[in-house]
Amino acid sequence: MERNLKIADWWEEAPNGKLLCTLCPRYCTIGEGQKGFCYIRENIDGKLYSTGYGRPIGFAVDPVEKKPLNHFLPGTEILSFGTAGCNLGCKFCQNWTMSKAKLDDVNSMRVSPEEVIKIAKKNNVPSIAYTYNDPTIFGEYVIDVSKIGREAGLKSVMVTAGYIDKRARKDVYKFIDAANVDLKAFTEQFYHHLTFSHLKDVLDTLVWLKHETDIWFEITTLLIPGENDSRDEIGRMTEWILENLGETVPLHFTAFHPDFKFRDKSATPASTLVSARKIALNAGLKYVYVGNVFHDEGQKTYCKNCGTPLISRTWHRVNFNKINSGKCQNCGTLQDGVF
Repeated sequence: MERNLKIADWWEEAPNGKLLCTLCPRYCTIGEGQKGFCYIRENIDGKLYSTGYGRPIGFAVDPVEKKPLNHFLPGTEILSFGTAGCNLGCKFCQNWTMSKAKLDDVNSMRVSPEEVIKIAKKNNVPSIAYTYNDPTIFGEYVIDVSKIGREAGLKSVMVTAGYIDKRARKDVYKFIDAANVDLKAFTEQFYHHLTFSHLKDVLDTLVWLKHETDIWFEITTLLIPGENDSRDEIGRMTEWILENLGETVPLHFTAFHPDFKFRDKSATPASTLVSARKIALNAGLKYVYVGNVFHDEGQKTYCKNCGTPLISRTWHRVNFNKINSGKCQNCGTLQDGVF
């Protein structure tokens, strides 16, 4: 068994004879032959294995704007992949066919870290995204791919809910260049009842990214009618971002569509996203976007100094980019991001 599977990092023996997984704040205690909440960390003969290591479900070449990242190599493509499983239980998951799948339920492949790099090079992309499900759960794979990728001149992107242990994240993010973090709501009630996780751990990850790393990151909030879309909640969230992360962290408000266990919910009206964007801009955030609906203003990047439109997008396609050497063509102000 040890010849075929990757022994996991971030675990210890628990007093009750089970294994304690310390990768994320869920801290699963896993008995012999059992798997953790994420489905891909398993106790086999008293050792914890990362059964998702080297087992992606599939690959795709996407626009980097689809992650969404609007300030990280705009207009480029990115190799995207994920595995089965997830360490959250979002009832509204928009990608549940992967995140709620088990390895034996899907047609996963066997792809070594070196082979991932070869695929990226073959497709002539500058970066790799760990996405679709939450890459936290296959952290060992992320580390090895991102390390080899950096040596090969490729950048790495985490698309994540940010629900990760404080010690483990220092390892998982060691070779990461950018991230998009889902800030799913701004109430503990939402996180507890609809995702089976906790808000404070996600906020802690965001503060850590801002103040203790050089990783470029952006934030996405999927607005769900009647759940996290009130003006009060959006206002409190944007005020927290300003106070703790600063005015230049890009924020994406995206539209929900009925899926998984939330099929009885209505899709998010475009007007809700536009209203949320106005609230965030009025609060002082410089870069606020809307997604999953078309809105010309809400998909443009504007100079934070003179207001000139610098990047125009139609959905995920860049129409023009007027940022030269990271600066506004009009006034010369250095823009925030990786350009």
